[in-house]
Amino acid sequence: MRFMGKTVLAQLTPPDLAAIVFLVTLSVSPIKANGIGQAIVGIIIIVTMCFLFSKLSLFRWLNRLFIGQPSILIKHGKISKKELRKTRFSLVELLSAIRSAGYPNIQDLDYVILEPNGSLSTLPNQAVVNLTPKHLNIETDYQGLPIAVIVEGKVQDKNLRLIQKDEKWLQEELMKEGFHQINTIFYAAVSDKDHSLIVDTGNQNA
Repeated sequence: MRFMGKTVLAQLTPPDLAAIVFLVTLSVSPIKANGIGQAIVGIIIIVTMCFLFSKLSLFRWLNRLFIGQPSILIKHGKISKKELRKTRFSLVELLSAIRSAGYPNIQDLDYVILEPNGSLSTLPNQAVVNLTPKHLNIETDYQGLPIAVIVEGKVQDKNLRLIQKDEKWLQEELMKEGFHQINTIFYAAVSDKDHSLIVDTGNQNA
């Protein structure tokens, strides 16, 4: 799959899927394990090889071989035909991907990078980036993270411990909101900032 190119990872087309299935079938067909002893030895060898490859990939020159390098498909609003041919990434696929990212005009993009794992990183230029409070030097308060405490009528004890609360506290808070039976609640979350409740019974008519 590594030598077949990044497009195999980016978009699995029917020919790619067929090729992978056939390659796997042909690769494993000669392997036969006679008894549990050989099977265990085989498992140990595969695990060792996997561990060895992960260690070798830490070296820069081997990292390029095992993992690959990112490819710049668009630079400062200009498409690189050379990189498209090299990565076997079609122009139609590229245009579709950047439209999906919300940038129909390639001139709005500083870089579009095809990563080694097959994903596309789209970096717009500053002229089209949405303004944020940081751009305006405005300080914002932390809004809190909703922690799920009830999922499909079941209390999530582990998540309650994350916010240093217990089921008794949860029941008391639910009763204040008018909910008396936990099993009737489809989803409930608690903000880790102020412990405010978000409750959804799953009933759209409620």
